[in-house]
Amino acid sequence: MPFIDSKVSVKTTPEQREELKTKLGQAISLIPGKSENWLMINLEDEQNMYFRGDGQEATAFVSVSVYGQPDRSAFQKLTAELTKIYREILGISPDRMYVKYATTQDWGWNGNNF
Repeated sequence: MPFIDSKVSVKTTPEQREELKTKLGQAISLIPGKSENWLMINLEDEQNMYFRGDGQEATAFVSVSVYGQPDRSAFQKLTAELTKIYREILGISPDRMYVKYATTQDWGWNGNNF
């Protein structure tokens, strides 16, 4: 039950969004027990983002929410992969990206909680 909420300052094309969706779907499996089958993604582009007081360079904020308590080493691997994906597809430098993780034991779906 992962959710990736992606906000970027750059304009994206439909092809880039499709490639992001595909690559994020593959990357989520770096967290044991997680897969694209349960992944929900939100892609927001053209956000007014400032980092270090600068709003001119491409910037990204990616929030990853997961059910359960995965090992933190999986988060390290996923951060490396996420920064690679955003650099390759959107040209966003890893030093212009934040990645945030949130875990929960309470996650609802289909009228019930897991």
